[in-house]
Amino acid sequence: MSKDKENAKAYWKENLRYLTILLVIWFVVSYVLGILFREELNQFKLGGFKLGFWFAQQGSIYVFCILIFVYVRLMNKLDKKYGYEEKED
Repeated sequence: MSKDKENAKAYWKENLRYLTILLVIWFVVSYVLGILFREELNQFKLGGFKLGFWFAQQGSIYVFCILIFVYVRLMNKLDKKYGYEEKED
């Protein structure tokens, strides 16, 4: 296998690992915390709202937006590591 193909395969494998980790985090925040553990979290308050309600309504959206920025940063590092970064004119 050529060096370019090995490089691309390693790049894609690392990219999928990042995606899996970030999607698991989002799933835990939105589904597990917002739905499954809602009653337990509702014992606490955040900004005057029950924490379970907050995760279901706002928390998962905030975490998703943060994960987008984390993914962009990780991908920029990954692009640079494997030599795929965008070249400026």
